[in-house]
Amino acid sequence: MELSERITQITTGGSDGWETFYRARRMIAKGIDVTELTIGEHDIRTHPDILNAMHVAALGGHTGYAVVPGTQSLRTTIANRIQERTGVRTTANNILVTPGGQAALFAAHHATCDPGDTALYVDPYYVTYPGTIRSVGATPKAIITTPETGFQPTANALDLAAKGAKSLLVNSPNNPTGAVYSDATWAAIAETCKKHDLWLISDEVYDTQIWDGAHISPRALPGMAERTLVIGSMSKSHAMTGSRVGWICAPQDVITHLINLATHTTYGVAGFIQDAAEFALKQGALVEADVAAPFQRRRAISMDILQKQDIVKYVPAQGAMYLMLDIRATGMTGQEFANALLDAEKIAVMPGESFGKAAAGHIRVAMTIDDARYAAALERLIQFATNQVPK
Repeated sequence: MELSERITQITTGGSDGWETFYRARRMIAKGIDVTELTIGEHDIRTHPDILNAMHVAALGGHTGYAVVPGTQSLRTTIANRIQERTGVRTTANNILVTPGGQAALFAAHHATCDPGDTALYVDPYYVTYPGTIRSVGATPKAIITTPETGFQPTANALDLAAKGAKSLLVNSPNNPTGAVYSDATWAAIAETCKKHDLWLISDEVYDTQIWDGAHISPRALPGMAERTLVIGSMSKSHAMTGSRVGWICAPQDVITHLINLATHTTYGVAGFIQDAAEFALKQGALVEADVAAPFQRRRAISMDILQKQDIVKYVPAQGAMYLMLDIRATGMTGQEFANALLDAEKIAVMPGESFGKAAAGHIRVAMTIDDARYAAALERLIQFATNQVPK
């Protein structure tokens, strides 16, 4: 007996690029003191007021089967938030609540792609993107970007890749690069989607973490609302990573079909978690700014440190909680550097190769520990890199 090709080929039967992370976790389990700068996990926990709202809802009895599309009140709250920020009319009928942003990405590709369809994504990418596409039977195709363009896709690259494709997945602010797409980039994306009749899947889970520029949701661009599915999440905006609550915002007919999918897969999100998410969203933008503030502060700390040397170069992080650092001066790959850094300094970072070909020779640093420890770790990382430069 054999397992299905679909499930065995989610990561094409090989590595998912996270070996360094898993090795660091094994070291920690053995009691070794490792400074983790790997995953996008806040160093603060979910706010006690949100946890209290969850507690009250659970004790109040909201522990049975929740309505599959999401509670009407949470869907309305999400819709109002999106309408206020984008100016696009949005109602609860445009919203499906999902168990986190990853489930939303999976559902969105199920909605837009048939087995064998080509689904585009931008490289560098969040590590699950190509596997998510394969998991619905579609064929992933990368659009390569470069540090010289700030890791933003060009109009020519988009147009060349789009012929015969069915969907395009984009992420701004971007994980891992921190790029916030410009007006020109969004215009090129919109033009490509309309010219080639693509569905656009816009992963906007970092929309509250903008350091330079402004967040643009492509659903607000002319002619794009009817072909755009927006992915949102409470994980990054409210430090609710473990609560697993996200959403898809899409045309009403798309949501109708996605509800059918949810009925046959996740069967919704726990009601008491939805109530806590609704409470959190209703606290407004100031709470979101408080959650984002440590990363903006550490980004400034990083710039001060990095500008004092010229070995480790950086791509200016315009948003999100990461830095993409160029370590090619050491003559090492990102994977080699990350492993050597972990061995020598007990500092764990993600190799750029985990996020695609475009990020080769880079590492991703998550700014997710307290300021003093973060600054000290970055200084040690730079000194280690300096020591590796061929004489």
